[in-house]
Amino acid sequence: MGELLVVVIVACEIGFWAVLGAGLFARYVLRMPKLGAVLLVCTPLVDVVLLVATVFDLRSGGEAKTAHGLAAIYLGVSIAFGHSMLRWADQRFAHRFAGGPPPVKPPKHGVERVRHEWREWFKFLLAWAVAGAVVLLLTFVVSTPERTEVLWGQMRGMSVVGLIWLVGWPVFYSAKEATAKVAGRGE
Repeated sequence: MGELLVVVIVACEIGFWAVLGAGLFARYVLRMPKLGAVLLVCTPLVDVVLLVATVFDLRSGGEAKTAHGLAAIYLGVSIAFGHSMLRWADQRFAHRFAGGPPPVKPPKHGVERVRHEWREWFKFLLAWAVAGAVVLLLTFVVSTPERTEVLWGQMRGMSVVGLIWLVGWPVFYSAKEATAKVAGRGE
């Protein structure tokens, strides 16, 4: 079912954006805020479908493949970044269809930029932790660690991405801000 699981992952991604779009369309275009809220609350159900499909596949005797690890990472990213993706889309819909204020842009520099970068990286850390928990769950479900080795390899890859992100953004902007403060004081 590994190939079918890839189809389920793609369908879940499409489903997430479709439910999100329908919720925002109902809220702002149809002027039905309650229906829009119900649809937006349903977006996590897409994650439940993916988790059930992944567990079912492995419980039925399948060996963990790249698709299973991708499902774990998708779930982690969806949980950690889902709310901010909803807010991002909501701001744009409100601005376009309901005369709302222009969407908030991330700060370009200063302490605000440093805080933004750390906040985003901590979201990644949450995504990593959730993906790791899903991999642990899948390892427990399979009950044969040898059948889930590929999943742990993907977690190592995700860890490398996190380290690059940490150094390239939060640490970089923190150092840049600290340097600017020292230079500003003439020290």
